[in-house]
Amino acid sequence: MTPAPLPAAQAPFVLLPGFMADETLWREIEPALAARAPVIHGSLREGDSIAAMARHVIASLPERCVLVGFSMGGYVAREIVRQAPERVAALVLVATSGRADSPLQAQRKTAAVKTAQAGIFRGLSPSSIRASVHVARENDAGLIDAIRQMGVRLGGDVFFRQSHLVRDSDLPTLAAFRCPTLVVAADQDRLRSLDEARELQAAIPGARLEVIADSGHMIPLEQPAALLQALTRWLDSLPR
Repeated sequence: MTPAPLPAAQAPFVLLPGFMADETLWREIEPALAARAPVIHGSLREGDSIAAMARHVIASLPERCVLVGFSMGGYVAREIVRQAPERVAALVLVATSGRADSPLQAQRKTAAVKTAQAGIFRGLSPSSIRASVHVARENDAGLIDAIRQMGVRLGGDVFFRQSHLVRDSDLPTLAAFRCPTLVVAADQDRLRSLDEARELQAAIPGARLEVIADSGHMIPLEQPAALLQALTRWLDSLPR
């Protein structure tokens, strides 16, 4: 007899970071998640496309998991659902979008690569980091340095690889998703708008939207308690 699939409320967590972020992105919420179920960090260091990154993560996935993708990691998480839907018991999309990169976003990435190529890579630029947080925390030295240090640890090779990724819109494919899905957005995100979060919610059957107050794009570091509360409240509402 085939055993019943592990319900989402009991499945391990697989955490995917975003652009030039590493596992320390989740440092504030990881202990509480680990008290509920095992925590696995998916690496986005490898792969020259969203699909290739997804294949790399799938190779190390448990049989069933709660897949949590932040920003760029949200694109990879959705591709994992398309490639291996049976492995995803539930999906959480944090500060991400279903849209393709705009011409302006592509232009900024190209300019950042050219700037980094001109010298030794020392992490993301201060201006780009400040744009990723709430305006009230632009001068929070500890937060800004924590974000920069993630990029330093990942290094220039990962920066160039991730900067050249093509992010296509996948909104038309999301109606096929069948896993419970939580979309989390920040009310002061200058990189990803609430409209983008609402598009994801509308496109994925049964998805729930939670908006985190007083946060910029870096929700897991800016408002970890609120993120954890939204995540656990939603998980507790799922069938056991």
